[in-house]
Amino acid sequence: MKKSEKRSECPISSSLDVWGDKWTLLIIRDLMDAKTCTYGDFLKSPEGIATNILATRLRALEENGVILKLEHPDSKAKVLYKLTQKGIDLLPILVEINLWAEKYFTIPAERRASLEAVKRDKIGFIETMIKELGG
Repeated sequence: MKKSEKRSECPISSSLDVWGDKWTLLIIRDLMDAKTCTYGDFLKSPEGIATNILATRLRALEENGVILKLEHPDSKAKVLYKLTQKGIDLLPILVEINLWAEKYFTIPAERRASLEAVKRDKIGFIETMIKELGG
């Protein structure tokens, strides 16, 4: 997952090298929902990521310029993670994944409400979210 590891020049393959594993898009999802997260916040996600996997994924996302590590305002022992513009630019992909999932899986009520907003005005929804994320 490091920046230098590239299997081919194919755009899909190159993108998957950055965010195509089982956990990375969930980390990005959490950052899109919360805007900033601590290491402990990620560990509270319902999917139950292991600490060693989380550390590896966070390091790779930072090395690839998808997230930033920031000083925590309340604790020197903690850091905050935040999406960069490169990470924010994944929002349309996550929106499409959610729409695909709604078609084929049972979606929790809280996600269904935001998907209804997406279906009413996808472009407007994405633009609003990008602004909220600081993009």
